[in-house]
Amino acid sequence: MFPLIDTHTHFDAPVFDADRTWQAQQAYGRGVCHLLLVGYLYRHFERLYTTQQLLEQPLGSRLSAMLPSIDVASTPKAHIALGLHPFYIEQHSDAHLSQMAQLVAECRPLAIGEIGLDTFTDEMKKPKMLAKQQYFFRAQLDMAVQHQLPVMLHIRKAHAETLAILKAHHYNAHQLGGIAHSFSGGEQEAKAFVKLGFKLGVTGQITNPNAKKLRRAIQSVVASYGTGCLVLETDCPDMTPIKCQTTDDKSSALGENVDNEWQRAVGYKRNVPANLPWILYSLSELLNVAPADLARQLWQNSCDALQTLWTYPQP
Repeated sequence: MFPLIDTHTHFDAPVFDADRTWQAQQAYGRGVCHLLLVGYLYRHFERLYTTQQLLEQPLGSRLSAMLPSIDVASTPKAHIALGLHPFYIEQHSDAHLSQMAQLVAECRPLAIGEIGLDTFTDEMKKPKMLAKQQYFFRAQLDMAVQHQLPVMLHIRKAHAETLAILKAHHYNAHQLGGIAHSFSGGEQEAKAFVKLGFKLGVTGQITNPNAKKLRRAIQSVVASYGTGCLVLETDCPDMTPIKCQTTDDKSSALGENVDNEWQRAVGYKRNVPANLPWILYSLSELLNVAPADLARQLWQNSCDALQTLWTYPQP
């Protein structure tokens, strides 16, 4: 077991309502010390804070206070990122941007995200849709600069367009940090984001031996920049590592239902924060780096990307 940071989760999703505290305790027992609750729709922002409060004093902690003789598990420390996700661009409004800006000012989150560009479907490629995505992306980058916060980038089939906006914007990832969440690009794109100062978020996709493009990209960028350019994330309940899947359905459940995303996650074996070590082990094998050494480096990378000073736990 190694101390780990899950830099991207949707652990606030309703699919975890029945067993969230237990899953958090399982994650902590497997080394997950911190996790990020990442926003995507304004109407779910309150849910992020409710989940954070729950994990700050879960059932186990309350029992321990009442009955000190009971040995109960701790849970990871939860942190919040606020963002308006490009996949849901039709549901975002200027009012949401204003309300988000006020919330960021009043309840400073750890990061802004997830934000970016998504042209995965034909509908999302339409000029009007893409223009609105770009507008919201730039507005949220402005927010990050104003409050000196790192950003969590969501990019699907839009790496070149995202890079162009980042290069033209005054957001500086070398100074503010930032993560290219669930990186899915090729070798040159990986190097381009790292050159701009971003860490690449590695998910359970890396555990799939058939993800050859991704695995080559990670090997290539590490050959050029070292292991200091990577962070780990589960992106739960999506991106379940191969060894944790129980059906043949490996697709994302993102966007299935606008009011209750991931309702199908149980059917295809939802991902959970406790699965994070599987990503560490697969990455360790791919890069031929000892898990203990890699875990310590990834901890530091996460702190750098999120502009934090979390102390690495000693054994």
